[in-house]
Amino acid sequence: MNEKKFIAYSRPIISEDELKNKTTACFQLMNERRSVREFSDKKVPKEVIEQIIMTASSAPSGAHKQPWIFCAVSDTETKKQIREAAEKEEFENYHGRMSEEWLKDLEKFDTDWVKEFITKAPWLIVIFKKSYDVLPDGTKTKNYYVQESVGIAAGFLISAIHQAGLVTLTHTPSPMNFLQEILKRPENEKPFLLLPVGFPAENCIVPELKRKSSGEVIVFFE
Repeated sequence: MNEKKFIAYSRPIISEDELKNKTTACFQLMNERRSVREFSDKKVPKEVIEQIIMTASSAPSGAHKQPWIFCAVSDTETKKQIREAAEKEEFENYHGRMSEEWLKDLEKFDTDWVKEFITKAPWLIVIFKKSYDVLPDGTKTKNYYVQESVGIAAGFLISAIHQAGLVTLTHTPSPMNFLQEILKRPENEKPFLLLPVGFPAENCIVPELKRKSSGEVIVFFE
């Protein structure tokens, strides 16, 4: 029988003014976040990437199973292989897999199947989800709410990247099985998301977009 262990949660309660100041500052910072496709090749220390990933790994998960693995890639040849495989899939997407409506919705981003950011960014972080774990003796153990848990961790990761002063892009070349093959991940790990990470290129530009207002995304029941 598992022994139940609990510890005191000691984070202090703050004043209402401080609470408002913190939430306003957080919103203002995160509202500056943008998906960036133009990267500088300026190096980012491995220690920074490690701390960003460990922040992501602090996310909540079903039964605290932490069903994720983060592959951090800076090796030039590996990034080249990933880009070639991703562009092959993306070419197929842009030439038949995507619907006309989907392609029209993408027009404002001026994107195509060429993904230079995969090789230009100093780091790629590839998130893998684990539907089950394998113990040293080969026993399989179930994970719970895997999609939701890994999705939350991805959100933590994006937030940590932005707060560090770096930029990223959520990239999902579909299908993504090539990532499992190139990175030699085991059968129980499936690719979830690919994120290039680094500094924005000099004179980087992003689409002019407007986010939905609070009235469009919040429904209060008071």
